[in-house]
This record gives sequence, structure tokens and C-alpha cells, in this order.
Amino acid sequence: MGRMPSTDQYDVHTPALALTIAGSEATGGAGAQADLKTFQELGAFGIVALTCIVAFNPKDHWNHRFVPVQADVIANQLEAIQADYAGPLKTTKLGMMGSPETISTVATALKNQEWDHVVLDPVLICKGQEPGHALDTDRALKAELLPLATFTTPNHFETEQLSGITVTTLEDLKEAAKRIHEVSGAAVLAKGGMKLDGPDALDVFYDGQTLEVLSAPKIGDHGVSGAGCSLAAAVTAELAKGATPLEAARRAKEFVTEGIGQRVTGNTPFDALWQGGLRRA
Repeated sequence: MGRMPSTDQYDVHTPALALTIAGSEATGGAGAQADLKTFQELGAFGIVALTCIVAFNPKDHWNHRFVPVQADVIANQLEAIQADYAGPLKTTKLGMMGSPETISTVATALKNQEWDHVVLDPVLICKGQEPGHALDTDRALKAELLPLATFTTPNHFETEQLSGITVTTLEDLKEAAKRIHEVSGAAVLAKGGMKLDGPDALDVFYDGQTLEVLSAPKIGDHGVSGAGCSLAAAVTAELAKGATPLEAARRAKEFVTEGIGQRVTGNTPFDALWQGGLRRA
């Protein structure tokens, strides 16, 4: 076997590093697949630790089939990642966890180092789980992961659950974002999306000082798979590159809006966001 060329011959590139700790979604529209594509599109080096595997069931109205990754396997993934990139890896995104055991495993690993940014996409109820198990998972997420977050991106349902406020208007969304910041200390991008009346998809950013409404015209009548994952991943990539939280929120909104406008269709009753939307913006 020949010797490997010296690395002195190459231009060593050190891009921003972004880790996603999330589930696999087999069709590629959401989950870790969407996260990695988003990281790549926005110029960050993507790393993933899988927490579960989700496969839609075409024989059962495309409902979720959910399989958790064993806790020790999750811990092994994170051990390898944190050892390999000790020092430069300072930004992570947390997606679907799926169980209290997974949440505890991830929280323990996160505490093994210091982070500049922990972006929590607070996936609460997972379709396909037993209601009691799902509720236990939600409680664990609020107790163990929300306090570690520096930025969180709840959708309309999650915003209501985390804030305790029924959100039907923009003013409700603003108040809910403030409430979530108060209980978590994190910057908040609360998504109204398609759920609020009017021609525009409205989200609210709040970090304790700045409140800004992010608005874009609604595209279509239904949400698309991967929009929430990609929004949080875009925030993560931008933070990893050095953006402020507000700059990251603005860029993520643009990224998702363009991706929704160029959605990918298949046989599921929902379309998927195209992470390459900015190429044609």
C-alpha cells in the first residue's frame, strides 16, 4: 500500500461545525436528513447522532412507525463526536428525542462540555407513541433539555404548551414568546406559521431585549414536512458561523420560505421542503 500524501500538500479547511442530535426520517423530508442538508446548504460542516428511526407507514395512512435507538448507542455516538471535535464543536441542535431515557442520555452528554449555542427544536408529542409515554417524554424535555437551551424554535402547538397561552393572534404569539423566554432564558423563535389568520406566515423572535416579527407571505394552504426541522437547523448553522441570534432567525426564515416555495412532492399527503431553495431565490 502506498503512503498517504502529507496534509501539507492541502489547504486545510476549518468550516463552522454543527451537530444535530435527532431522529432519522426515511423519506428525507425531515429529521436528521433535513438537518444535514440544511447545514451543507448554509456552509456548515454537519455532524449527526441519531436518537430514533421514523418510517412512515403507507399501509396505515402514512402514520409514524417509531423505533428508538438504544441509549448506549446514542451515548457512544456522542462520545465519538465530542472526542473527535473537542474544542471547535460549540453548536448543536436538538431534534426528536422520543423517550425520557434518550433525553437523559443526551442531557448527560451535553453537560460533558461547554456550548456556545444549544438550539432546541422542542418536538413534543410524537405520533405513534402511546399517550402516556409521550407525556412522560414531554415532561422530561421541559425538565432536562429546555434549561440547557440557548435558543428554541417551538411551532404553534409547542408554543402553546410551553407558554400556557392559547395563541390565536399575533399579540398572543408575542406574549407566548416572552413567557417561554422567561421560563427558559433562551432566545425564542415562536412560529405562528399557517396557524394564524391573514395572508402572512408570522413568527416572533424574542431574546429578553429585542422583539421582532418575522413575516413572509403564506405559500399554499398546508404546512410542509421538514419546515420546522430546517428552520432550527438553519438557525444552528448561522449561529455556528458567528451570526447573532436575531441574524440567525432572519436568515432561517428566508431559508425556509424559499424552501417551501420549491417543495418536493411524493405519494404522502404532505409535501417536503426543498433545502436548496436559496439557490434559486
